[in-house]
Amino acid sequence: MAQQLENQLLQATQLIESQVDAEIERLEKMDDDDLEKLRQRRLEAMKKAQQQKQEWLAAGHGEYTEISDEKEFFETCKRSKKVVCHFYRDTTFRCKILDKHLTELAQKHLETKFVKINVEKCKFLVERLRIKIIPTLCLAKDGKTVDYIIGFDDLGGTDDFPTEMLAWRLGRSDMISYQGDLLEPPVVGSQKTKSTKIFGKPTKAKNIRDDGDTDSDDDDW
Repeated sequence: MAQQLENQLLQATQLIESQVDAEIERLEKMDDDDLEKLRQRRLEAMKKAQQQKQEWLAAGHGEYTEISDEKEFFETCKRSKKVVCHFYRDTTFRCKILDKHLTELAQKHLETKFVKINVEKCKFLVERLRIKIIPTLCLAKDGKTVDYIIGFDDLGGTDDFPTEMLAWRLGRSDMISYQGDLLEPPVVGSQKTKSTKIFGKPTKAKNIRDDGDTDSDDDDW
């Protein structure tokens, strides 16, 4: 077993070394024109990234805010490609725990809009989404629900989970640009949380549409 692992590590190292050698050889063969083209591409990528950042900030990304009603919820999902919405109640202690983590993540992940809404002020939306447990995070992308985080079961089943655990869970649903290992949850305390299920998308994503019709098809909000 040890010999097999050693062989696998050796093969991986050799592969990396060959890739590095190939890149060095490619760079050595580049002339001034090629280097200038490469520099221009990188500058263009940096400009686009900065422009995207400004657009996110203009749309309210970078902070965790509260939306007042269903209409604002629909408008938020139209303006932003990725939205994490916390359905909360003032008297629920665990909602305050989520508030702390979501505030931190909103500042770090400008690519996603983080908001919360009081369930007492959006009963039509709560019924439409069949939200039964508080807190619930609704994850929406491109105007469609893609996943829900209900309670703390997916976050280690404990109130003192780290922010990194929530970041990992959101990364699993492609809601943020998570840089860690998506196959393994982060360490909680002295042990790793056992992850036996794969978090996937609902069978049918729901289109976010404010049609004001409470009797409309269940696939539409």
